[in-house]
Amino acid sequence: MLETLSEFLIPSAMAQAAGEQPSLLGSLLPLVFIIVIFWLLIIRPQMKRNKQHRELVSSLAVGDEIVTAGGLLGKITEVGDSFIAVELASGTSVKLQRASVSQVVPKGTFDAAP
Repeated sequence: MLETLSEFLIPSAMAQAAGEQPSLLGSLLPLVFIIVIFWLLIIRPQMKRNKQHRELVSSLAVGDEIVTAGGLLGKITEVGDSFIAVELASGTSVKLQRASVSQVVPKGTFDAAP
């Protein structure tokens, strides 16, 4: 009776002697796999987008028609080191940080906008 009770409380697999320990490589392989997938799917594409945005911002020139991060459409009238002047409408100009430009649109878009 005591034997059956002890087998019930302590499974026989737990009572056996400990086997071999798993290898360090086998333990770390899933972690390395997750890091590689994380790098390929998240970090690398983000670095590529950042590089493209830096190139876009450095190539801005007077006369370019842009869309800002806030969604404003305008034409660049002045270019400085950190700031640009953008004409939003006839007689309305604002200064923006260069980094706030999200895209350059084709010429004529600003004039065709309602």
